[in-house]
Amino acid sequence: MRTALFTLLLVLLGGCASADGNRGVLPYDYWRLGFLAPDYMEAWVETANVEDILGQSFFHVGSGTVSVHLPTDDTGNAVGWRRSWGKGRYINGANLPKRIYVRWQSLAEPQTYRVTLDISEHARQLMSERLEPPCRTSDYRNALALGLAPGGLVRGWVTSPCGDTIEVLRVQAEIEPKGPYEGTSNGSHRPLSDESKAYIEKHGIPYGSW
Repeated sequence: MRTALFTLLLVLLGGCASADGNRGVLPYDYWRLGFLAPDYMEAWVETANVEDILGQSFFHVGSGTVSVHLPTDDTGNAVGWRRSWGKGRYINGANLPKRIYVRWQSLAEPQTYRVTLDISEHARQLMSERLEPPCRTSDYRNALALGLAPGGLVRGWVTSPCGDTIEVLRVQAEIEPKGPYEGTSNGSHRPLSDESKAYIEKHGIPYGSW
C-alpha cells in the first residue's frame, strides 16, 4: 500500500515539474495580440481565438475595430502597410501561440473572412529571444500584429513596444460562407466611415498591393 502511494506521489510531482517546465517556455508574463489594416481599409474583428503550445484555448481574445489611419484630408495612402503593433490586448495565462483563428469583416468591400493561422516555430523563437539592446519597456518582442486587408490577405509580424517588426506569415483567408456575424445579420456588415467612403470612391481599393 505504501509503495503504491509513494509511486502515485512521484507521478503527481513529476506532472507538476513538467507543467512548471512548460510554463518556463514563455519568458514573460503575457504577450499581446493586435490587429491593423491599410489606410482607410477599415476592418472589424468578430472574434479571435488562440491555442497555445500547451494546448490551452483562449476564446474571443480579440474583437472590435482594428488600427487604421483615417486622415480627413485625403493624405493617406492605402497602398502598402503603415506598420504598428495594432489595436488589441494582452493575453494573460497563455503560453506562446500555436494557432490563431480569426473571423473578421472587411468593411471596405464589404466581405467577411475567416482563417486559421499556424504560427511557426521561427515566430515563437523570435518572441522568446531577448532584445539586444533591450527595449525601454520590454526585453522581448512580446507582441504579434496581424494585418487584415481587403481580399482576405493576412500578414503577420512579431514586434515589440519599440516598434521593430519582423514578418512571420502571409496567408490567404477564405470567405466566411455564413456571412457577417455567422449569418445572424441578414448579410448586413458594419458601416464604413465617411472618410473611407470618400477615399474609396476617389481611388478604389488597391488589391494586390499588400
